[in-house]
Amino acid sequence: MSTKRALVDVATVQFTLHGYGGTSLDTIVAGAQVTKGALYHHFSGKQAVFEAVFAKVEDDAAETIRRASRGPGDPWDQARAGLRAFLAVVQDPAYQRVVIQDGPAILGYERFREHEQRSSYGIVQDIVGSVLDASSQELEEPMRQTFSRIFFGAMSAAGESVSTAEDPAQAVARIEAAVLFILEGLKSLSDRGVVLADPACADAAP
Repeated sequence: MSTKRALVDVATVQFTLHGYGGTSLDTIVAGAQVTKGALYHHFSGKQAVFEAVFAKVEDDAAETIRRASRGPGDPWDQARAGLRAFLAVVQDPAYQRVVIQDGPAILGYERFREHEQRSSYGIVQDIVGSVLDASSQELEEPMRQTFSRIFFGAMSAAGESVSTAEDPAQAVARIEAAVLFILEGLKSLSDRGVVLADPACADAAP
């Protein structure tokens, strides 16, 4: 195992258990059995270590959701599977502590959103795009992007609510029911041949 990977693995455990404020570089290097000089060879400091951990946790979560959403069944089944995988991910202690709780404060809003755009948001775009492609909706790209942003915002809010809920299992059940209701509504409209027009395109029409 490389030194950098060992540092990230140890730091992931420490940040998950103790949070950013409760984790020291001394603890990380001791756990990885390397010197502090070796740490500084790979990272500029504690925040850089945290960002590497954040990226790893987020990327692992994204891959889990991506695999689920590419499973058997039609796009509607795959969207449901992706949703359930996401709701499982947000219950993972590392994801809750590193991504949801500490991520925005430690990385800053802009940097936090950059990471999301590269991973989570991209998956949501794929899921929403697949659902729309399977429906009767032939939307212009700006409207597709709007769907993705709205759905992503809902999923992000859902993740935060699960991480702070007194009963996470009940929170997950409610969220799953609500989002599946939205997906079923879109599917029902599609099956009935109802088409959502882009208002901007309608306004531009002669």
